[in-house]
Amino acid sequence: MSFAPGALLEPVAPWVVQPEADALVQGLLQEALAALPEAAAFRTRLHAETGIRLVDILDHIVVPSSRVTRALLERTGFTVRGNSPMIGVHERGIFPDLVVRDQARLTLAMQVESVADFCAAQQLDVPIEGAPGGTYRHAIAWQNAQAVLSVVERHGHVGFELPVHEPAQLVAAQSHLEAFRRRRRHFADTGAGFDATEALVRQAVEALGPHWTCALFLRAEREYWERRNHAARVQKARQDALGLGWCNDDHHTYDASREWFHRTIGLLELLGFRCRERFYAGAEAGWGSQILEQPVLGTVIFADIDLAPNELEGDFAHAPDMQPLSTMRRAGLWCALHGESMLEAGINHLECTYDQVALRAQLQEAGVQMMAPFSNFPHLYQELTEGEWWPVRPERIDALLASGIITEDAARDFRERGAIGSHLENLERNFGYKGFNQPGISQVLRIIDPREFVPVSE
Repeated sequence: MSFAPGALLEPVAPWVVQPEADALVQGLLQEALAALPEAAAFRTRLHAETGIRLVDILDHIVVPSSRVTRALLERTGFTVRGNSPMIGVHERGIFPDLVVRDQARLTLAMQVESVADFCAAQQLDVPIEGAPGGTYRHAIAWQNAQAVLSVVERHGHVGFELPVHEPAQLVAAQSHLEAFRRRRRHFADTGAGFDATEALVRQAVEALGPHWTCALFLRAEREYWERRNHAARVQKARQDALGLGWCNDDHHTYDASREWFHRTIGLLELLGFRCRERFYAGAEAGWGSQILEQPVLGTVIFADIDLAPNELEGDFAHAPDMQPLSTMRRAGLWCALHGESMLEAGINHLECTYDQVALRAQLQEAGVQMMAPFSNFPHLYQELTEGEWWPVRPERIDALLASGIITEDAARDFRERGAIGSHLENLERNFGYKGFNQPGISQVLRIIDPREFVPVSE
């Protein structure tokens, strides 16, 4: 599968809740848990020790054909593909695929970052199918005559059959992952930094394709962000204790300056992302976001940029000559203080799905506090951890002061305290809701504007 750069994935209608599909999936989940005590016990541990709900990390559910019909799948909003097996894919909501097979046991297939890590954490001596370092692996964790809980890992693989990888491909994948993890991020010339990063990505795409490359690239991006964010390290350790990794990621947020936004988008499109929809925080906030989706990985990017009101209607994601605005807003000032997200700054925040009440209580017990929620609905809840403060390089402060963007007081404050750098986001989705809250995003993006923490000249 390949995508043309700049191709859009614009939704044909606003995102809405999918209660019928949710009821079907929840019913299958409860049926499997009732039949398999080990799965029920793990679900309890998962929630109590990480705040994650099992339903949020299901990759797919295998269902006996006697249990689900084509008519039921279609009535609940699933698109049906094939006949044997029959696969239900929900394109308007976030749900596990439903794989309908004759004489199959009801199987919950849970996604983790590494099947081997999960088996080690759970002390499971079971066979693992799929090549180590490949794009798809799976293992049966617990089973009986009625139901199964299996674990799968995906790195850009579509479907449920084991891929065949040449040994040279597996070696190449590890080599490109190492290159992404070790890549140079600090450049005196930002354009040279984007050129170097693009060259690394192109080399990997030529060897592995965009989807495998994207999975490896985002893994390295999360690792870089995690090293620079205390809340991330606390929560990642809790998830790793169960062998999960960041299996519950929902989206990553990148900030970019106006000058380099088109290069950020270009790199993401090389990785298989496609532009999906746009958000604008409003004229007062002065900036907006291009949302991109990777259809194979199912993950999303929020790419943030300073914007004037008249620019929302145009294709600002691909404009190579965006002129500076009269003043820097949230995304521009963040990049001026810390650098481009695609380079030295790394992602602004990672958003993962949880039971929001459970995660907040668990992190507060671990000493991690939350900001006020910016979405609080039955179908969508979002809040950020308190920001990680990063030191700011003196030459960046000097340049902002000389250009009149910040005052002497602000410069002194940045030198003494640094500036807010990154967050972890606590996100809960219900009823399969796939969208976001435009007013809430507008609100929070003003709240995390560096100007909220220091006086800045307008």
